[in-house]
Amino acid sequence: MAAALGLASGASLFAPAPEARAAVALERVTDFGANPGALNMYVYRPTSLHASPAVVVALHGCTQSAQLYADNSGLTKFADRYGFLLVFAETTTSNNLNKCFNWFQSADTGRGQGEVASIRQMVTKAGSAYGGDPSRTYVTGLSAGGAMTSALLATYPDVFRAGAVVAGVPYRCATDVLSAFTCMNPGVTRTPAAWAKSVRDAVPGHTGPWPRVAVWHGDRDTTVAPKNADALRDQWTAVHGLEQTPDRTSTIGPNGTRREQYLSADGGVAVEVDRVPAVGHGTPVDPGSGAQQCGATGTAHFVASICSSRWITEFFGLQR
Repeated sequence: MAAALGLASGASLFAPAPEARAAVALERVTDFGANPGALNMYVYRPTSLHASPAVVVALHGCTQSAQLYADNSGLTKFADRYGFLLVFAETTTSNNLNKCFNWFQSADTGRGQGEVASIRQMVTKAGSAYGGDPSRTYVTGLSAGGAMTSALLATYPDVFRAGAVVAGVPYRCATDVLSAFTCMNPGVTRTPAAWAKSVRDAVPGHTGPWPRVAVWHGDRDTTVAPKNADALRDQWTAVHGLEQTPDRTSTIGPNGTRREQYLSADGGVAVEVDRVPAVGHGTPVDPGSGAQQCGATGTAHFVASICSSRWITEFFGLQR
C-alpha cells in the first residue's frame, strides 16, 4: 500500500492518465550523482539559453511522466521566451506504483536523503553541465510534485530561491500512509507556529533567508482539499515572520483568479496564494498562442483556465 499511495494527479487516487503525444525535446541525463532516490533527470534546453541561466526544477504529478508534464504544463514556452533551463525530475513505478513522488516518506523528504537528495544533485549537475546559476534556482510541481516542492523548499532553503506549489500540501503534513490520506482530504489543522516549526526543524542551523513561496489551488479540488492552500499559507508566512492576513489582494487572468500577497519588510512578495475558481485537481492552463496563454488540455488534469506557468515564471522573477 505504501508504494501505491501518493497525491493523485487526477480525480481518482489511482486512475491512470493517458500519455499525450510527445512534442517537447527533452535530454536524458544519467550521470548526475549517486541518485539515492533512484529518479530520472531530463533537461529542456531552449535555443535561446542564457550564458548563465536560471534553473527551474519541474515535478510531475502521480501517473504522469517528465515528458507529459513538459508537453502540457506550458513551462517550456517561457523557457524559450526568457532563456532559462528546465530540469524535469521523474519518478518511476519502481519507487511508487502510481509514479508519485514519495512526499509522505521521511526517508525521501529529509535533507541529504532519498528523492530530495537526488533532485539536489540534479541542480548541481545543471550548474556544472549547463552553466546554471546557483543563485537563481527555483522549483515547482503539481500534486505529489507540489508536495515534493514543499519538501525541497524546507530541506534546501539554501538552494532554492523560490517555489510554486500547485495543488499540493505543506511540508510534514504527513509522514506515513494513513496520515497522508487525512492530509490530502479533509486536510490537517495546525497553528501557523506548528507548521513553521516543521520547516525550521528540517535544517536546524538555517536562519535564513527563506524561499519565497507561491501557492496555486483550485477551489473545487476534491482530491487535495483547498484547506491545504490555507495550511501552506500559514506555514510559509509564519516561517517568514508574517501575519496570515494578506497585505494585497487582486484578481488576475481571464477567469478572475483570486490573488493574496503577503509582503516582507522590504515590500517584496514573500508568500502568495492564487485561488483558481471553478477548477478541480490539476494544473491550470490556457491553451493558445497569446502572450499570456500556455499549455495544453486533452490529457487528464491539465485544466483549461489560466496559464499558471506564466504567472509562476513572473513570481520567480524570470521575465526580467
